[in-house]
Amino acid sequence: MAMAVLLDTAALPRQDRAEAFYAAMMSASVPSRVEHEDASGNVHARMDFWLLGAPDLFRNEGSGIRLVRTPKHVRIGGPERLALAVQVIGEGVFSQAGHDQRVRTGELMLVDLTAPYEFGWSGHSASQAFQIDYRDLGLSVEAVRAAAHRLPASPLYELVLHHLTVLPGILASIKGTTSAEMVGAATTQLVRALLTSVSDHDPPAPADVLFTRILWYARRHLSDPELTAARIAAEHNISVRYLYKLFAEHQLSLEQWLIAERLAHATRQLTDPASRHRPIASIAAAWGFLDAGHFTRRFRAAHGMTPQEWRRLH
Repeated sequence: MAMAVLLDTAALPRQDRAEAFYAAMMSASVPSRVEHEDASGNVHARMDFWLLGAPDLFRNEGSGIRLVRTPKHVRIGGPERLALAVQVIGEGVFSQAGHDQRVRTGELMLVDLTAPYEFGWSGHSASQAFQIDYRDLGLSVEAVRAAAHRLPASPLYELVLHHLTVLPGILASIKGTTSAEMVGAATTQLVRALLTSVSDHDPPAPADVLFTRILWYARRHLSDPELTAARIAAEHNISVRYLYKLFAEHQLSLEQWLIAERLAHATRQLTDPASRHRPIASIAAAWGFLDAGHFTRRFRAAHGMTPQEWRRLH
């Protein structure tokens, strides 16, 4: 688990704050347009970011803003993610898919980051969002969108709300321990339970549930170079042949999926401020690439440059 202060405008000249805000916001979330309430540029903000394995927690507090993710931004791309946010100070206004929501202090808001939306507030306010990839959540985009406007009806609403509200304090107390990434995985499952409880879609088939459990298990053990097909199959009481069949039914290769997942984590850590001075070979080994040459070849094939070049550019 790594925590970083992405932005604190108190340390910046007034004329540089709007530009710094935009850069920090784009590094923490998906591309969007940023509009400040004070057009003259009197911006104040602080952004904190916690990396919790695959998911992350992002907190933004400051002066009035409006974020607009347009269809053009969606076409540009970005990770297929969603954000479950809690308004911790003030009141926000959120619009997506023709639905408008006034988000008061102590209320949840679900944002599908793969689609256009608008969100903003007036005056000094704060929001913090748990951001997660759809592939890690194990739910379809359709199921998430079906649940988005019915969150208050869930019996889990208050539990998840309290969990997300106190999460920064919890992370501060376990910084640097093995528990931190486990909290990220547990929060992912809690969000999944919340959304499933209010989705009107049919429950997933047993094979889909098993496949989701396998993905969750594998992601928790990506750093172990001994993570093999035989071990994954044994942990789930299935044959290796059936394990490969499950992946094939989702148009995936187990080995290539493991490499891609490990590479994604290593790539993210290369530019993590907390790992800036950590040797590249050490980062590669931490994600199961014990052969530095193999890591470099895989990295170049994925990104068109070496890990060293990537780190310098980012």
